[in-house]
Amino acid sequence: MPQSVKKKGKARKAPFFQKLEQLFIDYPAVLIVGCDNIGSHHMQKIKKALVDTCIFVKGKNTLIRKMLKLREKEHPEWLAILPYIRWNIGLVFTKGDLSETKRKLLELRISAPAKVGTVAPDDVWIRKGGTGLEPTKTAFLQALNIASKINRGQIDILQDVLLIKKGTKIGNSESTLLTMLSKKPFSYGLICDYVFEDGKVYSAKFLDISTQTLMQKFSNTVSIVASISLVLGIPTIAAVPHAILNSYKNLLAVVMETNFIFEQARELKEMVDNPDAFVQAPVETIKEKEPEPEPEPEPEVVKEESGEDMGFSFFDAD
Repeated sequence: MPQSVKKKGKARKAPFFQKLEQLFIDYPAVLIVGCDNIGSHHMQKIKKALVDTCIFVKGKNTLIRKMLKLREKEHPEWLAILPYIRWNIGLVFTKGDLSETKRKLLELRISAPAKVGTVAPDDVWIRKGGTGLEPTKTAFLQALNIASKINRGQIDILQDVLLIKKGTKIGNSESTLLTMLSKKPFSYGLICDYVFEDGKVYSAKFLDISTQTLMQKFSNTVSIVASISLVLGIPTIAAVPHAILNSYKNLLAVVMETNFIFEQARELKEMVDNPDAFVQAPVETIKEKEPEPEPEPEPEVVKEESGEDMGFSFFDAD
């Protein structure tokens, strides 16, 4: 190969090496994602959605591996990611929360039909019940060994059928049936496989563990360690609170049976020896007297004035 061609090749690779090296320096974590069955248009949407929080890099694996080996002396911890740079993968560099980044990546998946010749990523089931297909399609279902019947002018499937098994190639008949049923059984997008962080690589499945679940598992583990420690008589940090509490209970038992006393048990000892002194007298609750209703004012009696008071009588004779 002419020297000029080699120089041009190195000149094209140098910017990629510099950019990739700087990304590994600037970003504390990298998600290693699978990129199978993703079209160019879908890939552009993913990059656009991640531009604010992450940087997505997808290049030739040989170039990525070469950069890592060239920087082995300066950054030997980068070599931990080397075995995972294979197949159709991409690198998502992020400074944010890894669990949130993974959740965002999963939201960018899109539904897709079953294409002939592709490998099924999941099992595909056809559930029993109405299909909406015309009765003329009965022979097509029989060819696929799917039991059916005609009900009210449409085909009903009698039982659940595993149409496509995970990991097998999709045939023409299965693809045609799913198209007739208007089903898109698969979803494609970036698949989070591994996480590279602090020079170590671990499965991305650990990102699905919530803080609450982690604390619960930690608490259960501490309880198990404490139980084993107490049974075997081997002191551990987990068993210290239980050991102190058990010792305190033993001392209280000695105090109750003897005249020995110590300050922390004095009040309890007195309560056992003289319980009447600690009985509180019932507090009488005095009900507030309800205000007596004010007496209603007596109606005023209007006295009729007699005729004599006026100096004459209606019954006076002429």
